[in-house]
Amino acid sequence: MALGALRKLYGNTVVLRNLHGQRLIPYLPKEELFELRDRRLRKIIHYAAETVPYYQALFRSNEFTPDDIQTVADLDKLPLITKEMVRQNPSQFLSTSRKGRSSVHFVTSGSTGTPLHIYHDRDSTLANIAFGERERAVIAKLCGKSLSYKTAIILYSGSTTEKVQSLYHRWTFIPVRPGQSTFSVVDPVEVIIQRINQLEPDVVLGYGSYLEAFFRFLLLRNIPLHCPKAVIYVAEGMTPEARTMIEDRFSIPVLSQYNAVEAFKIGFTCEERNGFHLHEDLCHIKVINERGEKAAEGEKGEIVISNLVNHGTVLLNYCLGDVGRISGTGCACGRNLPILAEIDGRAEDVLFLSDGRFIHARAVWSVIKQIDGVLKYQLIQHEPKRFELRLVTADPASFTSIAGEIAAGLKTLLGETISIKSANYEELIPQGREKFRPVVSLCKPKGFECSKK
Repeated sequence: MALGALRKLYGNTVVLRNLHGQRLIPYLPKEELFELRDRRLRKIIHYAAETVPYYQALFRSNEFTPDDIQTVADLDKLPLITKEMVRQNPSQFLSTSRKGRSSVHFVTSGSTGTPLHIYHDRDSTLANIAFGERERAVIAKLCGKSLSYKTAIILYSGSTTEKVQSLYHRWTFIPVRPGQSTFSVVDPVEVIIQRINQLEPDVVLGYGSYLEAFFRFLLLRNIPLHCPKAVIYVAEGMTPEARTMIEDRFSIPVLSQYNAVEAFKIGFTCEERNGFHLHEDLCHIKVINERGEKAAEGEKGEIVISNLVNHGTVLLNYCLGDVGRISGTGCACGRNLPILAEIDGRAEDVLFLSDGRFIHARAVWSVIKQIDGVLKYQLIQHEPKRFELRLVTADPASFTSIAGEIAAGLKTLLGETISIKSANYEELIPQGREKFRPVVSLCKPKGFECSKK
């Protein structure tokens, strides 16, 4: 008991140490914001050069030194890091320091079909509570409540958010925090509607494609819902049509928070909802064109991030896989953070089942991630009860047992009467220029066709 109290006292100290002024940081003059960013960059560069194997080797093999990286412009001296590099050698990017050795292990949700192992040091994860003040300020303004607003969260069991929240409960006293109620994307939608009407939350938060299906379901069935003050979609995109539908038909402002397992704080939409304000001092973003060069202002390209606060897996010049463009215009809200005007290619599919349920792609991932030996996967729904499972396995000889175990788990999730045809592949690649989707539905019911594919 005493040890637990000491642990929580330490955690609260970390949070409070980072809390001061967080709501004001987005409004700082740009020169101060950029100095704060570059100061963090210099620290993480020296830390990486001293404790992270990949960067130790990089600086040994090049003529430039950590001291040559002074501002984010100097990041162009470093090579780009791809997801495949990190997937193949995660230990090369993990710090050997005490912080690195005690860091918390996360596995990406497989939104690309290929799981990735990322580690966050405990202190930066706890500091994330304080950094969240910037985003909570927007929600509080819309709700008219600074601390006491209630949130209904609809995610999958075992999600990154759930794991982070568990760490918060173990390591902090959580003296004041908005009331949260968590639901699973596998819960019957009728049950979630009933609970929301009972709880009357101020905010509903969930995956973009799930919330899109959820509100379309309400309209098609003409089901009454306690309307929250805000809807927030995370982890993936939502179609413009869906955002307009929710705001016009339900009169609910739609916000978003841009994050990833590789970086917990990337950006957020404000009350003006005209793009993502970037947490530039926590995670620097640049956009590159097809030649690997920095894209011109307003030009669309691949998003490259440099996480400036994580001392576990250190990722600088990391290709996140999303596509977007930086806006050169300011925002009427008065925040001076750079603005990412749009993000493409983050929407995931929802599976619509014959019994009326709809299941988000992350629920499929919750089955896949429990089974070792899967390098990449794709589940295709051809008909409400007919599925095709494509797998790339570490050991082709064990494909049969792996496929059988996954099929059994998917039948538990999707229904025992479904049929699943499994096949082993050497590689799974997207068709044409389309971003690879690990879960694909080819049979959306009438009224849900506007969901982005």
